Amino acid sequence: MVLTSVAERFVLHWGEMGTKWGVNRTVAQIHALLFIAGRPMAADEICETLGVARSNVSNSIKELQGWRLVTVVHQLGDRRDHFETQGDVWELLRIVAAERQRREIEPTERFLAELMATPEFAEQDKAVQQRIHQTHDLVSTLTAWTSQMLKVSTATLVRLLKLGSSIQKFLK
Repeated sequence: MVLTSVAERFVLHWGEMGTKWGVNRTVAQIHALLFIAGRPMAADEICETLGVARSNVSNSIKELQGWRLVTVVHQLGDRRDHFETQGDVWELLRIVAAERQRREIEPTERFLAELMATPEFAEQDKAVQQRIHQTHDLVSTLTAWTSQMLKVSTATLVRLLKLGSSIQKFLK
């Protein structure tokens, strides 16, 4: 596949953004390529398009599958695996948010709850206890909010996000 200059810039930028989000550059570029291509691609086509080694593509695809961002599809007459990603950016947002919550937020919430239940915690300075309680409350609230937002329809989510700070009018 030959990328247009716009598609190439998108893939390169997505790779750069991936590194800022803690994702390997090639992993992010492969995801961007599959997204922008809008069709399943075989690993060798991904290698050729991005100019990366087959082993790098294989490892990156495995990571993307672990994040539930890429799935394997098969095509008639072709024994190779082809890979695709969701074409709906809002669904991609939901997948990433759910995975981040599962991998990062929920373990932190459990850790903080377990920490607060230890005898050592009760012996801590009250200011330390208060900060840990506040952190737990924040993480718990974030977890509950994220769980609810993942269930909201895309149309409602878009409207909610577009409200921005004007939502304060409804909360007074």
